[in-house]
Amino acid sequence: MSLIKNSLVLYKNRPARVVRVEDKLDIELERGESVKVRPKDVTLLHPGPIQSLNDLDPPVGEVQTAWELLSGGQTTLRELAELAYGDYTPATAWAAWQLVLDGLYFRGDADNVIACTPEQVTQTRAARQAEAAEKLAWEAFLDRAHRRRIAPEDAGYLQEVERRALKQSAKSRVMRELGREEKVENAHALLLELGYWDETLNPYPQRFSLATVSPTIELPTLPHETRTDLTHLPAFAIDDEDTQTPDDALSLEGDRLWVHIADAAALLAPDSPADLEARTRGATLHLPETIAHMLPTSAIRQLGLGLTETSPALSFGLDLDPGGNITRIEMLPSWIKVTRLTYDEAETQLEAEPFKRLYALVQTCQERRRENGAVFIELPEVKIRVQDNQINLRLLPLLKSRALVQEAMIMAGEAAARFALDNDIPVPFATQEPIPMREQPQTYSEMIALRRDLQRSQYRNTPTPHGGVGLAAYAQATSPLRRYLDLVVHQQLRAYLRGDPILDSQAILERIGATESVLGSVRQVEWLSARHWTLAYLLRQPDWRGEGIVVEKRDPPAASGHHHTTSGRILIPELGMEIQTRLPADLPLDSSVTLFVRGIDLAYLDAHFGIEA
Repeated sequence: MSLIKNSLVLYKNRPARVVRVEDKLDIELERGESVKVRPKDVTLLHPGPIQSLNDLDPPVGEVQTAWELLSGGQTTLRELAELAYGDYTPATAWAAWQLVLDGLYFRGDADNVIACTPEQVTQTRAARQAEAAEKLAWEAFLDRAHRRRIAPEDAGYLQEVERRALKQSAKSRVMRELGREEKVENAHALLLELGYWDETLNPYPQRFSLATVSPTIELPTLPHETRTDLTHLPAFAIDDEDTQTPDDALSLEGDRLWVHIADAAALLAPDSPADLEARTRGATLHLPETIAHMLPTSAIRQLGLGLTETSPALSFGLDLDPGGNITRIEMLPSWIKVTRLTYDEAETQLEAEPFKRLYALVQTCQERRRENGAVFIELPEVKIRVQDNQINLRLLPLLKSRALVQEAMIMAGEAAARFALDNDIPVPFATQEPIPMREQPQTYSEMIALRRDLQRSQYRNTPTPHGGVGLAAYAQATSPLRRYLDLVVHQQLRAYLRGDPILDSQAILERIGATESVLGSVRQVEWLSARHWTLAYLLRQPDWRGEGIVVEKRDPPAASGHHHTTSGRILIPELGMEIQTRLPADLPLDSSVTLFVRGIDLAYLDAHFGIEA
């Protein structure tokens, strides 16, 4: 059927009247405007004549009856108009097309109309009812969200916001509708405001896709091999009282220092399933609320020092000269008998043997490192533990027993690096750029300034000096149950001692790359989680008061107009926390101020403190 003047056509699914027929058509739209279109851009609904689109008032018809007669069959738009409305006119043609467009009873196009089956109509009705119900539910949810009064049935909507808060999705329809920028922190804030989350939910491990449970890979039992019996030497594993992975212990044999390390490489061969899993984790994840071990707990039960009557170890025997220099290194698999002590318990025994001699020995080694430019920073350290919904913060005292253990572990790291170099064993060496020699910091502000100048330590497959510890070569080797690259050092040393093939330098470099790619996330999540729980603690202590130490000051720009104040950093020893804030300009560095809490923004990990006059 050809297009003629005053015929009714369909243009972009809306009615139009043909005004002039030439190469192009002049058509009139519903609001009276005229446009030129190609004939193929329109579909003929009725040849007309129609003088005005206002004449398309919907007629009353028998749509249900027409559908029942045609159900499951095919027809044309003309036949549908005649059957449903009794005539084929521009108005009934348009009404019939709207039935097709609606899609409940009829589908198709102007030349081929399909009448839906009863099953299809039932399905469409059910879908539309569900859609209508969902729209009502959505509007009701938005209303409740605006009023901060969510209901249990809102969980489905809020899970979408939760996915955004956990960085598992990039968008959130809920946040858009509520006028919130779709930032991760804003999603977190919204969930807190609505009471869907509270301060006890720590989102950071999931944001960084870190495992929060320990691996469950099966491990073999300890292999039968020759081990030197050192059970006659008292061996002391000195740790925090809640340590679950005791992996180092100390003994003294005459003037020889023994550092015993959990023999992790005895169970974890390179590229074994447990080794590969440990490589993907990089290290044990220590959170205030939980610990996700790097190794299966069965490894800790078999290898943890002092967890059984006798423990397998890789023992480092170190002979030292009066200046604290290592003159001889012996390294061997051993059996040891371990007594576990807390730092507090060991502190009370430092005047008794063998602790008195141990402490004197490590002090000599520490002094050697100090002369070599080692950095000693002693900032407050706070241990946070969350258990049974209780948040506990404990400021760790500066104990000599901690310094004793720390120094002995550094000596073992030096011995591991020396032994590896002497025997051409590739290992991951810990390195750090040295800083210009300066006086050792005495105040908190000096320590903060020195820390700012330090470069982050790095791992390399070739030795370069570690400026921070003041050693020419250093390899961390004392925590193979908790740090993957320590485990790699052990695997290399043990393979050499057994006469087995060792990994080449390229394989070590690949392990360093794989580990460092995840270690940054582990460190960041541990810091963010500690900050989260510290602020959660303050939320529960709105009347908190505490000491702050001014550790950094920066003069404001001359044009800022704040000449009576300056920006600065305050250290809060009780919380192990540092904050940026404005300070009175006359406050000197290392002066003490009394702080109180003005407000906590948990989603942004921000805390606002006031300074009491």
